[in-house]
Amino acid sequence: MSDAALAVVVLAAGQGSRMQSDLPKVLHRLGGVPLVGHALAAARSLDPEQVVVVTGHGSDAVARAVAKLDPDAATVLQAEQLGTGHAVAQALPALEGFEGRVIVLYGDTPFIGRDTLAALAGHRSDMVVLGFEAADPGRYGRLVVTDKGLERIVEWKDADEATRDIVLCNSGVMALDAGLLRRLIAGLGNENAAGEYYLTDLVALARAEGAQADVIICDEAETLGINTRGELAAAEAAFQTRARAALMEDGVTLIDPASTFLALDTVIGRDAIIGPNVVFGPGVTVESGAEILPFCHLEGCHVSSGATVGPFARLRPGAELGGDVHVGNFVEIKNSVLDEGVKVGHLTYLGDAHVGEQTNIGAGTITCNYDGVMKHRTTIGPRAFIGSDTMLVAPVTVGADAMTGSGSTITEDVPDGALALGRARQVTKPGLATRLMAALRLKKETR
Repeated sequence: MSDAALAVVVLAAGQGSRMQSDLPKVLHRLGGVPLVGHALAAARSLDPEQVVVVTGHGSDAVARAVAKLDPDAATVLQAEQLGTGHAVAQALPALEGFEGRVIVLYGDTPFIGRDTLAALAGHRSDMVVLGFEAADPGRYGRLVVTDKGLERIVEWKDADEATRDIVLCNSGVMALDAGLLRRLIAGLGNENAAGEYYLTDLVALARAEGAQADVIICDEAETLGINTRGELAAAEAAFQTRARAALMEDGVTLIDPASTFLALDTVIGRDAIIGPNVVFGPGVTVESGAEILPFCHLEGCHVSSGATVGPFARLRPGAELGGDVHVGNFVEIKNSVLDEGVKVGHLTYLGDAHVGEQTNIGAGTITCNYDGVMKHRTTIGPRAFIGSDTMLVAPVTVGADAMTGSGSTITEDVPDGALALGRARQVTKPGLATRLMAALRLKKETR
């Protein structure tokens, strides 16, 4: 790769009318994150000095998503959608003073590989365009190449029959020197069938001033763009297939790969075992040797080595499971830390809690963390024993080696080693059940 500084411009201004959606196209999710998140991740793989995202339709929503996905990226507005060349021109003020290589990516093209981007960044030509040989060229722009390199790009609308017969197609992605980009953008016109300022016209302008333009060819699959719901579904299938294969190559066992669904940033260590019908949302790390049993949903959480989760468990954002933790069926964990060896067998909700090592949480335990306005924390010390059907009304602390009786409602702190009982005394009425049922049946019969 060249040592020149890098900047990336991501074009994300389009409405995506063929999606039939009020949501901007680049915010539709693929692999658990908005489409534009894939472009941003690709950009960051190059370690650029600057990333600029050009927004348009739904600009406020897109800008908020970008800020969450990549807080260091800048956003600029293309108020009128007048073509790709016009869009890149809106990004130039944000690149003022930058001297180096500029790569133009698209917010709806999620699969361009890191090696391909590195080749674009390191190419020695003044300008390089990413092309692909299409099985069905259709309405793609065509790349006209001679022995002197890339001569021009012709949009399908403006191409004659001979040019339409070319199978080398334009992906839209290009890299060029920043100074060249600034000079050429100023010379773009819109004398074409669409009346737009085409970024592709930069090639002819570059050649006219003696700059060298060339093509890098990638696999057609890398250039897949998303324009319809059907294409989004096909892209999701392609993403999942690649992500599953990569995990298995790295030593992860997927019992039923086809029913495992991964996010863009899912991290799973070798020798982890993932059961059927497990869904990973964004922000999940599962360490080596952990096991996720069938029918679990994980998002924004961390599972340490030796832990087991499920079946039928849900880990929500902020769940941190230490080594050898067991989370069983129908357990939900949110914004809680479970230290090493904690056991939460079944039918439990732990929210906004810290549970000390080797503690046992009985079935039906609930941390009552929300008062209707504020969230409150529950702290449980190491080696505690929480009896089944305990309601822990936060804020509350249960000390080390303490116990709660089954069916208790705990509203006050429990000291280390203490037993807390928070339930009404049982009253037994001999024979009353038999008499009550007889009376009820009689009443029913005489209606």
